[in-house]
Amino acid sequence: MASTIKLLASEVSLSDTASNVSFAHVVRVYNANGADQVVTVKDDAGTPNTVGTVTVKNGEVVYIQKETRHTLAVGAAVTNVKAVKVAHTN
Repeated sequence: MASTIKLLASEVSLSDTASNVSFAHVVRVYNANGADQVVTVKDDAGTPNTVGTVTVKNGEVVYIQKETRHTLAVGAAVTNVKAVKVAHTN
């Protein structure tokens, strides 16, 4: 069964600078980097704590559910990992 997404913002490139991706609850992440990449989710504490990490394979799309103030980031010098705020249904 195909899934349907509703776009709620414009796509951005993830970097090693934390992004809340437009205060999203659900984020579509696409890895076009050419290699598998780790995406890190952190909370919004004064000194952010890692909530979790996930490896996104090259060419893969994953959906990450998070708190609105939680952030996403990838490693230093990593490019072509895209993220967009979405509403997701099956």
